[in-house]
Amino acid sequence: MEHGDSHGGAAEQLALGMPLHKALDTTSAAAWVALDAGARELDRSAWSPLRPEPPVRRRWLSPPPPLGRPSAPGRRIPLALALCHPDGRVREAALDSVRDAPELRPLLVLRCADWAGPVRERARVVLAEVPGRELVPLAGLILRLARRAQGGFARTLLESSLREGPPADVEALMADPDRTTRRLAHRIAVDRRLLNPMTLAAIAASEGDVNLQDLCADAALAAMRDGTVPAVVDRLVAARSPRVRAAGVTALRGAGRHREAEAFLADRSPVVRACARYVLRQAGADPLPHYRTLCTEPAAHPGAAAGLGECGTRADADTLRTLLAHPLPAVRVNAVTGLRALDAVTLACVSPLLDDPAPAVVRAATLAALPDAGRFEEHWLRERTAPERPRATRVAAERLLRARARRGRRPTG
Repeated sequence: MEHGDSHGGAAEQLALGMPLHKALDTTSAAAWVALDAGARELDRSAWSPLRPEPPVRRRWLSPPPPLGRPSAPGRRIPLALALCHPDGRVREAALDSVRDAPELRPLLVLRCADWAGPVRERARVVLAEVPGRELVPLAGLILRLARRAQGGFARTLLESSLREGPPADVEALMADPDRTTRRLAHRIAVDRRLLNPMTLAAIAASEGDVNLQDLCADAALAAMRDGTVPAVVDRLVAARSPRVRAAGVTALRGAGRHREAEAFLADRSPVVRACARYVLRQAGADPLPHYRTLCTEPAAHPGAAAGLGECGTRADADTLRTLLAHPLPAVRVNAVTGLRALDAVTLACVSPLLDDPAPAVVRAATLAALPDAGRFEEHWLRERTAPERPRATRVAAERLLRARARRGRRPTG
C-alpha cells in the first residue's frame, strides 16, 4: 500500500478539531496519501459529531450518504476531511471550496485520480484553473499518484508547466529529495538544453542514481558533437561509476584521443575494459600485447589479469594460473575471472582458493567452480563447513554442496 500503517492518525486528529498543519506534515506526499486513506477508514463514531460545511450540505442528495448527518447541530466537517470523505457526493461538493484554500491543493491532486468519475472530472476542471507554476511544489505527490490508473492528468499539467515555464522551476526540482521527481526534472532539463556539457558531466560523475548517470553522460556527449570539450571527457573518465567511466572512455575515440584508452585496459570494471579495447581497435591497435605486458607487473595493474582472459587465447591460461598464487588478493580475483573468461578453469587450480584468506578470492573461486560442483568429493566440502572454518569458506562449501546435490555426483579425472 502507498500509505503507512497508521493511516487514520491525521484524519482522527482533524475530526477532533486539530489544525491541519499540526495534524500532518503538509510537505510530505506520503502524509497526504495517508490522510486520504485514513479518512476512508474512520469509523462511524468519528464522523457522527460532524456535519457538512454549508456548500457541501447544499449539494447532498436524497437519500443521504450512508454515514448520515446528525439530527442535532455538530461541528462542521473540516474541508480537508470533506475532500477525503467516504461518500463521493461530499468529496465532489467540497471541491468548489478548494479554489479559496490553496493549502489543500494536494487533496485536489488526489481527487484528480479519484475512483469515482464525477469527483475525478470535477477535480480536473478545478486543477486546470491552477497556474502551472503552482503545481511545481506538488511534483512529488503528482508523480506518486501518476502510478495509479487515473493518475496521469495532473502529471500532464505538471510536465507541460516544466517544459514551458521558467528554467528555475526545473532547476529547483533537480535537487528534490524524491528520486522520481529528480529524474523527471533532469530529463526535461536535457530536453530543453538547460545544462551545458560540463554541468551534465559533473552530474553524471557525482549522481548516485544510475538512470541519471546514463541520461547526463549521454547528453554531455551528445552536446559535444559539434566540438569536443576536453574537460568534459576528463570529468567522465574520472568518475567513480563504471557506467560513466565507460561513456567517457568511449568518447576518447571521437575526441581523437585513442591512445589514452590504454590506461583503462586494466580498469576494475569489465564494461570499462571492453570500451577501452574497442577504442584501441578502432585506431588499429591490438589490446592483447598490452595485456600481456601489463600482466608482467600485476601488482600495479590487478585488472589486467581479467582483461587478458577477456581477449586472450588459451595459451594465456598458464600466465593466469601463475597469478593465482600472487600475494595480492585483487590479482588472484582477477586471475580467476580471466580463467573463467577463457573457459580454462580446472578443479586443480580453483580448489585451493576455497581456503584462501581473502573472502573476495573465495567468492570468485566459488563462481568458477560451480559448473563442476559435481566433481568435488562430498567429504572434502563438508570438512569446510566446520564452525572453525572462515565464514567465506563455509558459505562456499555449502553453496557447492547444494549445487553438487542438484547436478549429481560426477566422476573426477
